[in-house]
Amino acid sequence: MIKNLMRRGLPALALCALPLLSSAPAAHSAPTESALRPTPAGPAGVRAPLPLYEAVDRLPVAAEHREGYRRDLYKHWNRGLNPSDGCDTRKEVILSEAVETPQVAAGCKLTGGSWRSVYDAVVVTDAARLDVDHFVPLAEVYDSEQTP
Repeated sequence: MIKNLMRRGLPALALCALPLLSSAPAAHSAPTESALRPTPAGPAGVRAPLPLYEAVDRLPVAAEHREGYRRDLYKHWNRGLNPSDGCDTRKEVILSEAVETPQVAAGCKLTGGSWRSVYDAVVVTDAARLDVDHFVPLAEVYDSEQTP
């Protein structure tokens, strides 16, 4: 699971951070002298990329509002890429992370196979012992959606 995060998640995170590094300053902060300095590629007034710590400091911060959150507001697992095979998203993730591919029976019942933890090299041979978690907890998603 972590190897897919490293392979797919970090490039996506970098693309998400790119606007923070090159967008106009937030309305509550005045542009710094360094933000308006000329760059080798353009005239004065063209923004140079910000250092990450400055970009993070410009992110808006608001209080979280947990009132009204219910886990059942969010559909947890969809029917997967091929709805006819019975494998939901959780099982598709488990299949994609297998070191030894398990047998897939009717209804996406997994038998056999193995998975190796990149953290401690523990090998798991029972897919039922594996957890697939949200990258961001649902309660945090809810809080972010409710923030004005």
